[in-house]
Amino acid sequence: MSVPPLPVRRVLLTPIIPALLVLLLLTFPLFVPGAFATRYLPGRLRALSLSWLLFTWLFRETWAVLLLFILWVCSGFGHWMHTGFFQDQHTRLAGWYLWGIVGVCQRSLGLRIVVEQSPGALVVEPSLPTRRMVVCSRHAGAGDSFLLMHMLINTFGRTPAIVLKDTMQWLPSIDILLNRLDAAFISPNPPPGAGVVDQIGRLAQGLHDDAALVIFPEGGNFTARRRTRALEKLASDDSLRPFLARAEELTTVLPPRPGGLLAALDHAPDADVVVVAHTGLEGYSTVPDILAGLPMGHSVRMAWWHVPRDEIPLDRDERTDWLYEWWERIDTWVQDHREPGMPEPFDEREPSAAGA
Repeated sequence: MSVPPLPVRRVLLTPIIPALLVLLLLTFPLFVPGAFATRYLPGRLRALSLSWLLFTWLFRETWAVLLLFILWVCSGFGHWMHTGFFQDQHTRLAGWYLWGIVGVCQRSLGLRIVVEQSPGALVVEPSLPTRRMVVCSRHAGAGDSFLLMHMLINTFGRTPAIVLKDTMQWLPSIDILLNRLDAAFISPNPPPGAGVVDQIGRLAQGLHDDAALVIFPEGGNFTARRRTRALEKLASDDSLRPFLARAEELTTVLPPRPGGLLAALDHAPDADVVVVAHTGLEGYSTVPDILAGLPMGHSVRMAWWHVPRDEIPLDRDERTDWLYEWWERIDTWVQDHREPGMPEPFDEREPSAAGA
């Protein structure tokens, strides 16, 4: 579904979330306290837990839009929006928004996050010099991008710049917030000549020292159908066909698309790379999947690896080979760390855009 033009989004979409929150409060005056009281309760009351999540999301979405409007006014109606102070305030607002969403998922839906390892170089220390990072992550399951951004902002203190699907602009707070910060909204399946690689390159070129550019080289959440399409596309690409045999061996990740990451590395020549693997969100790509799989009976496990710049090859073909080596490592890591009883990621149904 195509995204409406910006004036339509601002005039028609932005008021919808506050209106829904008001309607919820007026129509169900006893619903919110009841949902709050049951937010820690297990499976048979999952509907109430999900309702509490819905209320929390509407509340934070409404306040985020209001605070974004206040920041716009205080910035001289946008005149000073891109100064350091107001960019910092928008990053803080993003951290507050994500902290609330991830927190209610932990308390109400059984989300447990286990970090197997994370590099100290990713942490921003006010007293120490930092360098910009390019963070490339596996993409699988609903909300993994929210979880990744939450950790970058609230755990590591990084200022995020993210490449994400343009359909995320249907959410007013994300639309307004990320269009004021560093972000590249792209089509999930851009036509040739759409300029996506150039857009990512420009985003990387403008990174600050404490920034982290987030990119998902797979281009979408893992499903068996997407894997089949990715292999067919790889077979038809003369430049990437030599990697087809290696891509066919990947069973839990999609073959990485190197163009965006290589552009980021070219335009941020001093940036290190952080590679992220995670498992635990597979099988949560559609609303029925989420309803059937909650509360979560397993942990979401993550591993972060720091790759210094001098360990990254300079030649383009060698960099593509280097990327495939990392994706092979992620594939093995996911297989080794998947907990018994987890939903299988090999669902042939097409995931919704919400799983981005």
